[in-house]
Amino acid sequence: MSEQAREKELAAIRAKLKELLVSNLNLEGVKPEQIKDDDALFGEGLGLDSLDAVEIVVILQRHFAVEIKDMEKGREIFRSVNTVANYIYDYKEGRK
Repeated sequence: MSEQAREKELAAIRAKLKELLVSNLNLEGVKPEQIKDDDALFGEGLGLDSLDAVEIVVILQRHFAVEIKDMEKGREIFRSVNTVANYIYDYKEGRK
């Protein structure tokens, strides 16, 4: 797959992911377009907590058919929208 096609697919994943985060995590007053791709999801940034992490795992399973079994690995994956999108893309391409 070309780099251009890869970036187009990643952009689509990031957009869908932001919409799902806002709608499923009840982020009051936050619009999907306000979430920056590299914003931290936990702590500073969106300020998500461990319950939100569990919900993100469910979102990934339900909407992207992606599983995360190792929560230590999950910490790395859940750093930002970009890291989650890259994981989804690689998972679907059979690289994870």
